Amino acid sequence: MSLLIPYAAGIIFFYKDQLILSSTVLISLNLSLLLVLLVINSCYQEFKADHFKTFTGFIFQLLLFFFGGLSCISHRQPLRPDYFTKIPSGYLKLRINDEPQYKAGLLRFKASVLLAYQVREAANLQGAYLLSTPVSGSLMVAIKMPPVAALKLGYGDELIIPSRFSEIRPPDQPSEFDFKSWLATQNIYQQTFLKAHQYLKTKGNTGNPVLGFALALRKEQVKRYASLINNKEAISLACTLILGDRADLSKETLDIYSKTGTIHALSVSGMHVGLIYMVLNALLAFLNRFKKRELLKLIFILPALWFYALLTGLSPSVLRSVLMLSVFLVAKSSSRTANSYNIIAFSAFFILVYHPFLLWDVGFQLSFLAVTGLIYLQPKIQHCWYIKNKWLHKLWGLMAMSLAAQLFTFPASVYYFHQFPLYFLLSNLFIMVPMALLMYLGILLLVPGFGFLAPLVEWLISFTNLGLQWIANLPFSSLSGIWISKMELIWLCSALIFLIIAWVHLQKSALLAGMASLLILQSCLSYDQLRAYHQRKIIRFRIPKQKATAYLFSNHATVCTTLKQGDKAFVYFIQPALDQHQIKFVKLIPP
Repeated sequence: MSLLIPYAAGIIFFYKDQLILSSTVLISLNLSLLLVLLVINSCYQEFKADHFKTFTGFIFQLLLFFFGGLSCISHRQPLRPDYFTKIPSGYLKLRINDEPQYKAGLLRFKASVLLAYQVREAANLQGAYLLSTPVSGSLMVAIKMPPVAALKLGYGDELIIPSRFSEIRPPDQPSEFDFKSWLATQNIYQQTFLKAHQYLKTKGNTGNPVLGFALALRKEQVKRYASLINNKEAISLACTLILGDRADLSKETLDIYSKTGTIHALSVSGMHVGLIYMVLNALLAFLNRFKKRELLKLIFILPALWFYALLTGLSPSVLRSVLMLSVFLVAKSSSRTANSYNIIAFSAFFILVYHPFLLWDVGFQLSFLAVTGLIYLQPKIQHCWYIKNKWLHKLWGLMAMSLAAQLFTFPASVYYFHQFPLYFLLSNLFIMVPMALLMYLGILLLVPGFGFLAPLVEWLISFTNLGLQWIANLPFSSLSGIWISKMELIWLCSALIFLIIAWVHLQKSALLAGMASLLILQSCLSYDQLRAYHQRKIIRFRIPKQKATAYLFSNHATVCTTLKQGDKAFVYFIQPALDQHQIKFVKLIPP
């Protein structure tokens, strides 16, 4: 934690443009602080440095803070002198950086810009030539094309396109998904829309060979599922649950998992890696009779876990989980005390050094919050109620896991997704066994000779979906339309932290602090309701091929539009704004 906290604070502080110092200044600060630490360490006895350990620790924390700032501004591509928008060009050479996704006639992918071409006339005025300049930067590309043509483009392919791009536009309403900020965390600030004839594919493919192999391997496994399973929705869910490929998953299925609090099952991550580890550990139990059993297990388990990461196309969430588990197993095999919190912090620090902007990734945040909750709170919840019956004790353990993870992720889930599933205990208990079976059977199904398991996998998926759909349709299955500000999020987190400390350590002061935070939070929410009651507003929505205007009066809204409340455009653009303004009654009128 002593590494992670100051480093993350440096990233946060220097992320905003107005707070950026020049890289030269930050490099100088880092080198100066590092030099001070080296001098103190080399002359430790002469300086009697043990007398001012606090000062040395402060210098080390300051070094990490400025190192985080340096990592942040070094990672920000528009600050580089060779960023492609700064170089005049007529054409750009791109490399596809991820697996292209095809939907509604558009092929979308992220691309790195490699070269900028300037068109120059020849000296003899008998033609023209292209002058290439190496550039850097990333671009979001959308190409309108038929499905057959889309299949010809893949990860690592190089394209030449016209140099026509535009800055990604911020959302018109605060309630809309901020696509601009989301892409900015991935270092993408520009986008381009092309037609099928406006690009030229070259013969080159300069993608990472490991990632290219992983994506190609996953694509082959997806084809295998498609050849063995008949139901299209079951194919999509199998690819999502086991391989992390959510490209063909329907919105209806996503809504069911979201309302029941089991959306984490669709994100191949820690739970899936943990299930694989449990099976491998059980299968290798015969090695326990050997003296160096931990080392022998490590030799078999680690390659298997990293091969599964390859199967998922090296998904970021799986990489985080495999990295954390690998560090834990290495520490355990070397007979060192494996501090779980240090493992989490080391994994986060290592990942953020590689990609500082992942700090704003929702999956990254929820993943580490859930794991921290499981480590810290799950044993305490389970031990507060001892059950003698073996099976009931295991059932209570599963409930304790769900409670711990849900408590730690509750504030972030409400802030980002604006809803909270009330039956999360029931749905998580229901999904636990089918999900484990689906993981094991689904992986076996990828092995030649196990195709006979396909009907069982298909039935399990249908059974799981029907069960979750029944839970989602129960009365008051979820609280939706919850909107809280960043300040309210801080007070909610404070209340939760203090109340957990008060319960675990029986501290009266923590209980009082938690109740005070709740009181402030309630005051903020009451003020929001009072403001909403007296609101008088007109909201004009910018919707593709549609027009809509909402007239807000207290908690009533009259929306002038041709859309219906169930339409996708209404749900995406209009409903979030109505929820944010705490509208209870909606009336639709034609324009």
